Amino acid sequence: PTLTARMALVSAFASTVAILGLSIAASAFLLWKRRWYELLALAAVVPGGVLLNFFLKIAFARARPAWGDVDLIGFSFPSGHTMGATLFYGLLGAYFVFGAKSWWSRAITVALVFMIICAVGFSRIYLGAHYFSDVVAAFAAGAAWLAICLTAVETLRRHRRSSARLAGL
Repeated sequence: PTLTARMALVSAFASTVAILGLSIAASAFLLWKRRWYELLALAAVVPGGVLLNFFLKIAFARARPAWGDVDLIGFSFPSGHTMGATLFYGLLGAYFVFGAKSWWSRAITVALVFMIICAVGFSRIYLGAHYFSDVVAAFAAGAAWLAICLTAVETLRRHRRSSARLAGL
């Protein structure tokens, strides 16, 4: 029972309510700091990833495992908690990595984010909400969506910077 309670707590860090609340807090902070490109990335990554997860669940329509103690509605594949953790904590980690000055702090950040995502994924399997493949698919889809969004926002930032330089000539 103690381990199950701990796994439920770990899982809660990537619940819809937690990711939504953390995203709103991060958005307010980025808005206050006038970090427009980071705000744009957050606005693309999290809601876009939620939609991607929703459509993947509908496309695959995989039933949840029968062994779990949790009574959940909806499809199993891919894991929404794992995708949410990959998207939000992955984006947060990317912000820290981009701003870090040493390789050591970048390595620690990547390791911590990876451990958080793995812990959430493991908790979902432990609780019987998902199969291992649901968790791996959510991580892969979330990481791909995160990479696409970060690349798009960085491309936009560079394009605007070069356009501004050309306009100033």
